[in-house]
Formats: sequence, C-alpha cells, structure tokens
Amino acid sequence: MSTQPAKIHTTISISEFITKISQILWRLPSMIVSTVKGLRSIGSNKNNSWGLELEKIAKKFPQNAAVKSPDGSLTYRELNERANRFAHYLIAKGVGKGDVVALCFENRPELLAAYCGCSKVGAIASLINTNQRGDSLVHSFNLNPGKVVIIGEECYDFFSESRAAINLEKSTLVMVRDTGKTSPKDIKDITDELERMSTLNPNTTPSITLKDPVSYVYTSGTTGGLPKAAVIINKRAVSAMFWFGRVVMRVKPSDTIYIPLPFFHTNAITVGWPPALYNGAAVALRRKFSASKFLDDVRQFQATHFVYVGEVCRYLMALPAKPDDHQTTLKYIVGNGLRPDIWMPFKKRFGIKKIYEFYGAAEGVGVFTNIFNFDYSVGTSVTPFALVAYDTENDVPVRDSKGYLKKVGKGETGLLIMEITEKTPFPGYSDKKKTEEKIIRNAFKKGDMWFNTGDLLRNMGFRHAQFADRLGDTFRWKGENVATQEVEKAIDSFPGVSSSAVYGISIHGCDGKAGMAAIVKNEKESLDISRLAGHLKASLPKYAVPLFVRFVTDFEWTATHKIKKTNLKAQAFDLSQVKEEIYVLLPENDGYVPLTDEICRNITAGKYKF
Repeated sequence: MSTQPAKIHTTISISEFITKISQILWRLPSMIVSTVKGLRSIGSNKNNSWGLELEKIAKKFPQNAAVKSPDGSLTYRELNERANRFAHYLIAKGVGKGDVVALCFENRPELLAAYCGCSKVGAIASLINTNQRGDSLVHSFNLNPGKVVIIGEECYDFFSESRAAINLEKSTLVMVRDTGKTSPKDIKDITDELERMSTLNPNTTPSITLKDPVSYVYTSGTTGGLPKAAVIINKRAVSAMFWFGRVVMRVKPSDTIYIPLPFFHTNAITVGWPPALYNGAAVALRRKFSASKFLDDVRQFQATHFVYVGEVCRYLMALPAKPDDHQTTLKYIVGNGLRPDIWMPFKKRFGIKKIYEFYGAAEGVGVFTNIFNFDYSVGTSVTPFALVAYDTENDVPVRDSKGYLKKVGKGETGLLIMEITEKTPFPGYSDKKKTEEKIIRNAFKKGDMWFNTGDLLRNMGFRHAQFADRLGDTFRWKGENVATQEVEKAIDSFPGVSSSAVYGISIHGCDGKAGMAAIVKNEKESLDISRLAGHLKASLPKYAVPLFVRFVTDFEWTATHKIKKTNLKAQAFDLSQVKEEIYVLLPENDGYVPLTDEICRNITAGKYKF
C-alpha cells in the first residue's frame, strides 16, 4: 500500500469542462428539452403518486421482472397485485389518506409490496430502521404512531424487547409471515388474510396528489440525538423516477438496479428504486449487505447498476482482489460518499464506466448529481443553491455588514444552502420545531428562505461541487478549519490502517479543539506507530495532524454505514474511560508516544504548549 495520498482534483479547469461538454454535445439539446418537458409534465399532473406510477408500469410491462432477491422474484403484475392486497387490507381497517402505517421489515419483496399498498390508499409508510434498538427504536415508533403497525416475522424478536414502551394504544398490530419458524400468540399473523384480499387496483389511487406524503424516513441521529422523521412527498418520489431514470442514467426496461442497502435508507427508496419502477426495470435486493456476496449477486441478478454509500465501496475494496472482478454486467453506479482516495481504484477494479455520485438529504429541497461524470465531484444542481462562508467556531454562517451571507469563491469550501420556493418546497420533519431549525431566513435579501444542509462543500467551479465534510465533524484548531474527511483519507493510506475516524476534542487552556483519531488496524498488515506522525505531517497541514491517536477493534455504525463519533468524542483521551492504549504527539516531538497518567496531568495543567 502506498503511503502517498492520491492527487485529488479540487477544481475543474476550463479545458476539463469543455472536454466533458463536448462528449455529450450531440445529445445535450434533446436532453435539455426532454428534461424541461418531463419536469413540466410532472408538475402539471397534480393527481399523481407512487402507487399510480406502479399501476401504469404494471399495465405496460406486466411480465417484466420488478423485484429480484434470494427470497424470490416478482414481475410487475405480481408486485402490483400484492400491493393491491395490502391496499384493500388497509382500507378494510379504516386506513385512508394521511394515516400512518408503520412498516418494520428486512429487505424482502413483501416490504416493497406493503410500501406500494400504502401509497395506493394515501397512507404514509413509516419505514422503521430495523437496526435500531432500545430508545431509538421506541422513539421511531412513537414519533408517528401507526394506525396499523405491520411487523415482519423476522423483526418480531427485537420488536418484542421494546414493545412495552411503544405506544400501541390506538394501533392495529399485525405480523406478516417470513420463514414460519416464529409463531407468536400475542400478535396476529395476517399472511393468509392478505391472500384472500382483492388483486384489483383500489379506487383510492387516482385521488392521491403529488403534495401528499408517501413515507417517513428516519435520520440516523449521528450527532447523538434521537432520529427525526423526514417527510417524503409523492412529488419527490415521482420526480426522482424521471430525474435518475431518464435524465441522469437513462435506465432501460432490460436493466437491473442492485440495491443491497436497507429500504428505510433514502438511497434505496428515492434514488435506486424510482428509476427502475419508472422504466419497467428490476431492482435486486438482499436482506443485509454482504461484501463477500456482492459480485455473486451482481452476476446472478445480471445487475447493470449498483446503488452505494461510500463505506460500502470501501468494504468492497478491502476484499482481496481477483483478476475477474471487472467481468460483470455492472457498468454504472449511483450513490453518495465515495471517498476520493478510492474513487479511481474502484472504477478500475470493478470495470465501472460512470459514477453518478450525488449529494442530497432525506429532508432536502434539491439534489446535486454528477451528470457529466467529473471524477471526485457530486456534480451540480438545477435548483438554486449557494456555498457560503461559515464560522465553525461560533457555528453560524458568516454575515456581512448588511447582515447578508457571503458566498465563497472557486476552490474554497462553504456551507451548502438551497433555496426554498414553491417549486422547491421543504416538507421538513414531522416535528415542526425541528423543521424551523433547518431554515435560514434573509440570506441574500429580505424574506428569502434557504435550507441549511449542515454540510460543507468545495466550490469546484462551473456550478460543480465536491463534498468536503459534515459540519458536526468539522472543528477549528490553531485558527484553521480542520476537515475530518481529509485527515481520515491521509490516515487510511498508511500501511496497517483498516479505517479511521477523526474528531475534535477539547484541551484545558487551549482555544478550539485538537484533533484525535480512532484507528482500526488491518489484521493482515503491521502498523508502525513510530512512522505515522511523519506520514501525516507530509500529507497534511500542520494544524490538521491529530494530537491524539487511539486504537479500537471496530466502530459503532449507523444503519446507513456512517461512523458514530459521539462516544469517541465524549471519552476523548480520558485514561479512566479508554481501555485501549492512547498515543499523543507532544510539542517538539517527532512522533507519537504512549499517553501516561503523568503526561495526562501535565496536559491538564497546561504545561505543554500545543
């Protein structure tokens, strides 16, 4: 493994931009015209929904594969009929437009059918994160109590552990069979009842509008707070069908989009599935992501596209390479968070032609997409946005003498904000207070409203951007902003490192926050701690080199494969809380040394001039 980080482009030159544009110049006019017409068509037909789109495509491509999985496959006719059974069951239980139906399933075809069934009656599918436990799980159920709560048999055990704290007073609680090995007597199994329901389209579907919510997706709560329920409306779901399926990727009915991510994740529900459904293509899914089974699934399902998050790609790169890794039907990938240091190696190893990296949030008002296939970029957005200067020390955007925000220049990093308008509405969260907290008012003129993404992006020029960091991870040290992703990239390129997490911690008597890194070692390669500091000093600005290093066996992960740093930050370099050895880079020292009680006392006493 090379200890030198790859050269990463942070801006786009004029020649690069002209080259990319010239490559698609022949189809640019038709692309623009079809995009405008498509978006106008979506906006003009107010009575449209996810469920109605399923009915249309099931009529057009009844025998096309809709769902492929180890649990079985469904054609579009079969998926629509199963969805109708769920819809008629919900209608029989008095469920209508605006009612909440909680769905707690692993990734299996029944979840997709239940989701579509909810859409057909205008119910809001509350997609429970099946990786949550304890308070987080209870909170997700109770935040938006379901009129009907449907539990997959595979989720019964962990649901039962928290059941006493879940508000089910006004809910109809039922279960859908999986293997049949669990036969609880305290919850009704409706599997056979569903089979007796009508397979005909319900008469409720045409009345559902674009403005109606179709689902709640729960955020990960990476900053230590409990999950928030982001509202997904039909307009966003239908727009995603057209945007990702026609404008960005041009998905064909013969394609298969492999989605190993959980369907309570927005990359699955609003990026991967919509373009497949819109074009009569198939989605392939697996209950839980498996790096070792990835290529087997791709080949079995004949996948042409793959939906990713960055950490999934890193897991795949960590597997031993094989000479035939690139010999598959897979050519295009779409997702977010692909780290710059593995961007090019990933393309080469797996034979990827195009990376449609995007940026967006479950609750966001717009999306960036790498339509022109610039390496290392999240692309551009067709909706209004701005990258503005941010004061990380005071945790607020910088305002000028007139009280307005200041935009950053090319090559500079700023807070991404996206304008909230009638055409780009912000549905927000089910919690109105949380919704208001995400709105910046009077940004550039009196009365305007902008959505605060909470993320820092780098201005690459030509309205393109590169993801830099999440605000919660950025910290200020020595008067400079430290982007944790940049530091992690440098650490991850050092021999013996499997993965790392960087965060800021407080030191008594010091302004700002010092860097600390938690590292998971690579079991197949030794790590020379005596050389780590030298490597980081050669790769990073001096202020960005972490002062503390600790080793961990693994990280705590969210369901969307993000590292939870809350506990790491809280433990900091407290030897009474951290069982593993901690190393510190003392002033005037060339390398890291073990942190002892005496050194710790001297740090607290301010005897070192960091």
